[in-house]
Amino acid sequence: MAKIIRESAGKMTQLCRRIVHVKIKWSVLERVSVFRQFFTFIWDRILACSVGRPSRYRRLSRRNSCPSMEAMELGLEPHDLAVSGYSSDSDSDLVALKISILGDCQIGKTSFVIKYVGDEPEKRGLETQGLNLMDKTLCVQGARIAFRIWDVGGDPKSLDQVPIACKDAVAILFMFDLTSRCTLNSVLGWYNQARKWNQTAMPILIGTKFDDFVQLPPDLQWTIITEARAYARAMKATLFFSSATHNINVNKIFKFIMAKLFNLPWTVQRNLTLGEPIIDF
Repeated sequence: MAKIIRESAGKMTQLCRRIVHVKIKWSVLERVSVFRQFFTFIWDRILACSVGRPSRYRRLSRRNSCPSMEAMELGLEPHDLAVSGYSSDSDSDLVALKISILGDCQIGKTSFVIKYVGDEPEKRGLETQGLNLMDKTLCVQGARIAFRIWDVGGDPKSLDQVPIACKDAVAILFMFDLTSRCTLNSVLGWYNQARKWNQTAMPILIGTKFDDFVQLPPDLQWTIITEARAYARAMKATLFFSSATHNINVNKIFKFIMAKLFNLPWTVQRNLTLGEPIIDF
C-alpha cells in the first residue's frame, strides 16, 4: 500500500513539474510576442519617418478617357496596368515617372527634351544651376502618366546634381553628339557616376544630331556606329540615333520606355543600315 502511495505521489510530482514548465514556457512566449509587436511598431515608425513617401506599385484605373497618341500607337487595351512609380496624394489617377538625362555640354540634350515636351511655357519646369526639369503628361485609359525629365547640365559643376537627378529614376538617357567622338568617350564616365546612385534604372544610349551625322564621310559614320554599339553593349543599353531638329526617334524613345515599364507588346525594329538612324539592342 505504501509503495502504491509513493508511486502515485511521484507521478503527481512529475505532472506538477510539467504544468509549471508549460506555464513558464507560455509566459516567456507571451513576453516575446509583446516585445516583438512593440519593436515592429517602433521599426515601422522609424521607416515611415526616414524614407518619406515610398515608391509602390499602383494599379491604373479603368475609367474612360481620351487616350493619347502614344497610348494608341502602343496598342494599349482598356485593362489594368501596373507600374512602379510615385503617386500624387491629390490625384489618384496620376503616376509620375522620373527620367534622367546625362551627357556633355552642347550636345542637344535640352533641345531633345523640348522637342518631346513642347516649347510652351506651361510645360517648362524648374530651372536651376546645372539642372533643368520638364514635365509631359500622357492620358492613358483613365490614368495620367507624367514623365518628369531631369536634364543635368554637362559642365563639371553639374556633377553635384547627378545624385538627386538619378535617385529613383526609372530610366537614364546617356547622350552624346554623333559628330563629336569625344562626347561619346565621356559617356562611360557619366554612366559610372549614375550607377553610384541608381543600379536599377533602364539605361538608354542616344546619339544626337543625326541630321549632321549623315553629312560625314561613310567610313567615319561606320566607325562611330561601331564604337557606339560597343559602348551600348558595355552599358547593357539600347542604342538610338536621333535628331531633335527633324524629330527623329524622339517620341519613339519615350514610347520604348513606356512599353518596357508597362510590359507592353509594342517593340522597336532593329536598324543597322548605314545612312539611317541606328537602333540597336
